[in-house]
Amino acid sequence: MTPPLEGMRILDFTYLLPGPFGTMMLADLGADIIKVENPLAPDLLRLAPPYVEGMSAVYAQVNRGKRSLALNLSFPESVDVVRRLVSEYDVVVEQFRPGVMEKFGLGFGALREVNPSLIYCSLSGYGQTGTYARRAGHDINYMALSGIDSYSGRKEGGPVPGGIQVADLGSGSKNLCIALLAAYIRRLKTGEGDCIDISITDGTFAMSVFLGAGVLAGGEGPLPEGEILNGGSLYDYYRTADGKFLSAGPIEPKFLTAFLETIGMGDVLRQGLLSPEEVLSLKKEIARTISSRPLAHWVDAFSRIDACVEPVRTLSEALTSPPISERDMIVTVRSREGGSFRQIGNPLKFASGNWCAGFAGSSQGFDTDDILRRAGFGMEDIDALRKKGAVA
Repeated sequence: MTPPLEGMRILDFTYLLPGPFGTMMLADLGADIIKVENPLAPDLLRLAPPYVEGMSAVYAQVNRGKRSLALNLSFPESVDVVRRLVSEYDVVVEQFRPGVMEKFGLGFGALREVNPSLIYCSLSGYGQTGTYARRAGHDINYMALSGIDSYSGRKEGGPVPGGIQVADLGSGSKNLCIALLAAYIRRLKTGEGDCIDISITDGTFAMSVFLGAGVLAGGEGPLPEGEILNGGSLYDYYRTADGKFLSAGPIEPKFLTAFLETIGMGDVLRQGLLSPEEVLSLKKEIARTISSRPLAHWVDAFSRIDACVEPVRTLSEALTSPPISERDMIVTVRSREGGSFRQIGNPLKFASGNWCAGFAGSSQGFDTDDILRRAGFGMEDIDALRKKGAVA
């Protein structure tokens, strides 16, 4: 069947993780994407090990389904190439600091003259306005400035770096997709383009909705291990006898009952409501109980019980165990150089199909000649551009 986004055409000027992961999600759904890279300053993700057939595995993953155009934007001829492509493309996505695309002559105003219905999306750490707009940042900085890190981690030890880039992926990549799809739907209805400003920090701050609502209503700010979901209740991780961990989230009464009865502490239920101090004392007792047996014991004990209790698995264990192993989340994607990659699949499932782009991210400039020919350049023109250094 036809992929949901077949016909959507995107020029992708993003790099590293937030932008490429977001546009990969659109490529999986059928969007036609050209990734534009400077041959003298390629995407640094290409250098991230491990390598499969000489290609970074993570680069090949997050640039799945994208054709590669090697273009040095410091040349006016390269800018002319972009302008010619923009006349045929619906969307431009860029991830430079504010002002960089304008310096190249490729800002929204300039490109809208070429394509009045263009959708132009800028993704950055702090947005296109404000005193932080041109400031450098990474995931850890966005988490810190959003306020989330102030109530994450442990009371004594403070915040800790997360295992994944929550701000980059959960805010940057996902909000990029949401905004682009909203603008694209609007364009289909009205023919009008738009200019989108995605701040990763804005989106990260917005994820504090659960506790932020209380602060905005006049409540006190949250503290580490001071809330139900950040370690201030029985909802937590518990170390087992073999040094592994069990996640326990028995918030609702029925799950709490099942949890306590399974670990042999059902008598606690007869005590009624517990004070915060009593909860902490109970938590220490629960920790001692769980630490007395290996993880396999607890996995077996909770295997037939609904108590919101699950083992903490390694990535290798996760990909070979339910539910991940049962959901077509590992796919084999062909390399355009002749090999193949095992990759994480598309988490969005449709009755029409489990859509996934058909090829992995490729070597830089793999599609340069083909893209330029399709845009109307002859081979003499392409050779001249390559000789000058404008393309590679």
